[in-house]
Amino acid sequence: MSLSLSGERPDPPADAADGAWLACIECGATYAPFEEIRYTCDSCDGLLEVRYEDNPALEDFGDEGDQRGVWRYADALPVESGVSIDEGDTPLYEVPTIEEEVGVADLRIKHEGMNPTGSFKDRGMTLGVRVAEKLGVNRLACASTGNTSAALACYGARAGTEVLVLLPEGKVAAGKVAQASLHGARILEVDGNFDACLDIVSDLADRGEAYLLNSLNPFRLEGQKTIGLEILEQFRDQTGDFPDRIVLPVGNAGNTAALYKAFRELVAAGSLDPEEVPALTGVQAEGAAPMVEAIEEGNDEVRRWEEVETRATAIRIGNPVNAPKALPGIRETGGTAVAVSDEKITDAQRALARDGVGVEPASAASVAGLRKLRESGDIDADEQVTCLTTGHLLKDPDAAAAAGADPEPVPADTEGVLDLLE
Repeated sequence: MSLSLSGERPDPPADAADGAWLACIECGATYAPFEEIRYTCDSCDGLLEVRYEDNPALEDFGDEGDQRGVWRYADALPVESGVSIDEGDTPLYEVPTIEEEVGVADLRIKHEGMNPTGSFKDRGMTLGVRVAEKLGVNRLACASTGNTSAALACYGARAGTEVLVLLPEGKVAAGKVAQASLHGARILEVDGNFDACLDIVSDLADRGEAYLLNSLNPFRLEGQKTIGLEILEQFRDQTGDFPDRIVLPVGNAGNTAALYKAFRELVAAGSLDPEEVPALTGVQAEGAAPMVEAIEEGNDEVRRWEEVETRATAIRIGNPVNAPKALPGIRETGGTAVAVSDEKITDAQRALARDGVGVEPASAASVAGLRKLRESGDIDADEQVTCLTTGHLLKDPDAAAAAGADPEPVPADTEGVLDLLE
């Protein structure tokens, strides 16, 4: 089943609910969205995505003063409301120092770290937890490199539902573990990496022990696609145009898949020309870059990396489950993917901080990737670019402290301070 920018509207199957249904991206099998719990296709185990009979145009989402954030886009989502903590409506910042240094026509930073729990994951959870309520489940679960667990714990607490999270032992930033703990999740530390955690959680979900809310769940990505809708609206409002390119960090590749889906739906609605769709450009750390490997080698499948390592903990993932949705998104939009070193990620984190934008290491990968692609000539000087930053600086305070300057001891008097300043 082709994930192309054809602009074709699908015909609804007989079991569609309110004009929405689940469809397999591999074989095209369709399912009613809320009658039964499923994460992949019954026939071929392919990934599922939510499809709609009618896709609203960008102009259909209301005027200034209407509801803001994720639920501004309720007409493009499969349920009318979510378990909400005012997620979305995150800022699109100018960063003049980086823009001049990199040498592009316009550069903006979409800072998803300004969501309620400090990462983009809240967008998927407001929707996913509501769907879980419709399905009548009593335990939510996820594997996580940290941000997913924090968001699920928070939204699960809001909904009054039990939350179970599996984390790779010793590999998750303390700030994220603290969030999940304080919001009341049951935290299990697994002797293995993130991909091992996801294998276990997926098995638990298949056995009916919990409702899976990793991005394998198609409803999670529906919330995340609102990032793309917001970027288009905000960039147009600020500059009068759409961005030529969106550069984003890639872990499980959920955001890449979600943004591509948002743009496909806008093309189908007639409010975005295929030529106007931003080029989706993925960035991974060199120690965890299976998507980059697939793009560079021209493969349609991503090889699972059993060993991954990077200080950008949020993207320390060797088996991106959304690759079958994300690879077409990169290729069909004329994008690319690039791997960057941990040192370049930290340099980009410092550069963002100098422009007043505080992010965790994985977020800074997008700016590091932009720099590398400008140096190689893969991104042109006349491009208008948005870099997505996915998590707040305080998500990983240890990394922030290591990237910043050390405190300087002084005596407890003014003269001592003046002497040091001189």
